[in-house]
Amino acid sequence: MTRKKGKSVSFDAMVKFFIQNYNIPTKSDFDKLQARLDQIERLLKSAPPRGRSTPKTKGTEKSAPTTALDTVFDVIKRSHHGSSFKDIQAKTGYDDKKIRNVIFRLNKMEKIKRKSRGIYIAS
Repeated sequence: MTRKKGKSVSFDAMVKFFIQNYNIPTKSDFDKLQARLDQIERLLKSAPPRGRSTPKTKGTEKSAPTTALDTVFDVIKRSHHGSSFKDIQAKTGYDDKKIRNVIFRLNKMEKIKRKSRGIYIAS
């Protein structure tokens, strides 16, 4: 049997085929993404800060935590023997879902550790 001689495929065409079919990002894709990220960062820097505005009182320099992460971490940090889920909920007033999400994030950031089930301590 003889083999038919077909049209040879160039290496560049083969690479282009794989890039398109397997959605592999190219340098131009990364450049576009980087330009978009730079644009978003500029917008964030130029935007006024969001959050609660607290009236400033004379003589008090210590400010209360503003985010849920800070609030829950503060509660856990103040308890030397560990803080239970119910303690955190009672002290913060947050609902179950919010506390679970915050505890997950704090654990992921390695700021807290799970002492036992439902008991958390600061790292």
